[in-house]
Amino acid sequence: MSQAAVALPPLSGVKVVELGGIGPAPFCGMLLADLGAEVTRIERPDSDGTSAHAKQHAQYDVLHRGRISIAVDLKSAEGHRIALQLIENADMVLEGFRPGVTERLGLGPEDCLKQNQRLIYGRMTGWGQTGPLSTAAGHDINYISLAGALHAIGRPGGPPVFPLNLLGDFGAGGMFLALGMVSALWEGHRSGQGQVIDAAIVDGTASLMAMLLGMYSANEWSDGRGTNSLDGGAHYYEVYECADGKWISVGSIEPQFYNALLKGLGLPDNIGHERTDPLVWPLEKQRIASAFRTRTRDEWCAHFEQFDACVAPVLSIDEANQHPHNQERHYIDQLDGVMQPGCAPRFSRTPGLGPRPVPEPGEHTRAVLQSLGIDDGRIDDLTERGVVHG
Repeated sequence: MSQAAVALPPLSGVKVVELGGIGPAPFCGMLLADLGAEVTRIERPDSDGTSAHAKQHAQYDVLHRGRISIAVDLKSAEGHRIALQLIENADMVLEGFRPGVTERLGLGPEDCLKQNQRLIYGRMTGWGQTGPLSTAAGHDINYISLAGALHAIGRPGGPPVFPLNLLGDFGAGGMFLALGMVSALWEGHRSGQGQVIDAAIVDGTASLMAMLLGMYSANEWSDGRGTNSLDGGAHYYEVYECADGKWISVGSIEPQFYNALLKGLGLPDNIGHERTDPLVWPLEKQRIASAFRTRTRDEWCAHFEQFDACVAPVLSIDEANQHPHNQERHYIDQLDGVMQPGCAPRFSRTPGLGPRPVPEPGEHTRAVLQSLGIDDGRIDDLTERGVVHG
């Protein structure tokens, strides 16, 4: 058998303890698990002995896929000891609580690094571990507001348009935490020391805005929504409605793609000014919009297959799942009737793992406790007293 056939995922052998939370921290855990890390998620049982996570049907909580799930009352002395035992043998810990919460549980960075000096301790917050707002409540929409990103998205004269919670929670949050943790893991192999990762959504958002900030500093970007080249101000970077009420996206920024767009639409290049001159954008938008309204979206897509013009359909989730390109790349897979993303990015020699089941909360509690040397009688006692669940 070839070496490639038996190659393990990139993070195979890495052990992660995830202190159960919501949003961007579980997304980070999913990314690490997809790349082969063994992620043990510690759920916290409610007073009725069930996990808060179980209030939704587990199989649909795709962010929790591929985990080992154990439910433990971290506020109890015995539950706290169980968590520290797991952390002692882990490479990484990740948590997504407000600053100070894990410290009050006795599971803050200082507590955990005493147990394991090589530990990478990842902290996911919106505002960061320091600053006047560090302990304030917030959600994605608030963080990208303060970072200046939300202000920039929308139409002229209209309100800001929030990009779901993709920009803050997942792009600026969970993904930056994952990057920070694997970077620290690599450094730890050289230094033999662990460290703490302070991943804040406001910081990640600023990083994602790097190009825009440079353009703004060079007076090449206006603070007015919908007045710039990449925010819907320009006619060559816009969405247009077609005859059937569906939409098509145009990203014909460079001259060669713009010329192909005009050719595909059957329009003469009669601007009479520089294509990038904002003064011509409104008139050109009208001209292009009128052309797109003469055919359906799918008719235009078929027509533009012969033109390399940076034109693509605006697809719904179901449509995107059925598109031939996405089908070939398994962009979305099905597992137990639930749509899930494939593993990203792709690796040539050590591929990540595809969609895997989402565990029921506490599904692996007994097995994990047994692996720590706790016998069945003790596990039964801990279960009866609500220290663990599963």
